[in-house]
Amino acid sequence: MRNYTLLNEFILLGIPQTQGLETLFFVVFLFIYFFTLLGNLLIFTAIVSSSTLHTPMYFFLGLLFIFDMLFPSVTCPKILLYLSGESPSISYKGCAAQLFFYHLLGSTEGCLYSVMAYDRYVAICHPLRYMLIMKPGVCVSLVTIACSVGCLHAAILTSFTFQLVYCSSNHVHYFSCDIPEVLPLACTDSKLAQKVGSINVGFLALMLLFSVCVSYAHIGIAILRIRSAEGRQKAFSTCSAHLTAILCAYGPVIIIYLQCTPNTLLGAVVQMLNNIVSPMLNSLIYSLRNKEVKRSLRKVLWSVMLGIHK
Repeated sequence: MRNYTLLNEFILLGIPQTQGLETLFFVVFLFIYFFTLLGNLLIFTAIVSSSTLHTPMYFFLGLLFIFDMLFPSVTCPKILLYLSGESPSISYKGCAAQLFFYHLLGSTEGCLYSVMAYDRYVAICHPLRYMLIMKPGVCVSLVTIACSVGCLHAAILTSFTFQLVYCSSNHVHYFSCDIPEVLPLACTDSKLAQKVGSINVGFLALMLLFSVCVSYAHIGIAILRIRSAEGRQKAFSTCSAHLTAILCAYGPVIIIYLQCTPNTLLGAVVQMLNNIVSPMLNSLIYSLRNKEVKRSLRKVLWSVMLGIHK
């Protein structure tokens, strides 16, 4: 048997081809991360505090804003630390935990987009039975299934990645621990883990995207059957924010996979957009395009301002 000196930490080398720009990136990422947390927290508070927003649609929206606070928090604090000059190292267990929660939150949020698309399908195609179909128990069950799928997905990817032996180089040429960057460092054969990772991620993404497309195909047909232009406009406006959020979420992933020749800098930039910028945009999309949310948000901000003055 060959003797291995197992690694107990990895070194995150940061964003490729950006040496010397650490201060600039630190300021930009700190601003985006702070705005993401603040924006999503304010809108979540607005939804919880307003009784008129206690409906299935806003229940799912509230969960989306929670995930949009948690998802960037998996990688952004570590990015900010090494951009500020702190040690770029991450422990072996910390790397495994980062990979697990990254895929858990990312895949669960993807499932939540599909659940929200189904919710919009029921609201537009079966408006008279909406509250009967989307009962509280059904909403909780759908969210439980989404979380279970995300947990199973992340557990499979993490177990296959970290059952391998890592013993030589510990330099991760990226800003976080992700499968494509960690697997090449393994001292044992990683082909099975690579195949399982590709199939798992690809299959789940395709299934979720397919479910969204099916829901919106039915929604599109239902909207075209509405005779009045005002009715069509109202139906479309209820879906436009969700569609925009889906494009922001899936757009970066599609760009990465459509590259003819992989570009490390482009891949890193797109991933940063997906990890940090998209969660920030969701709070803007839903607050700017939703009158009820804007009204509740103004009440929350007014209460905060009164509390500060007191």
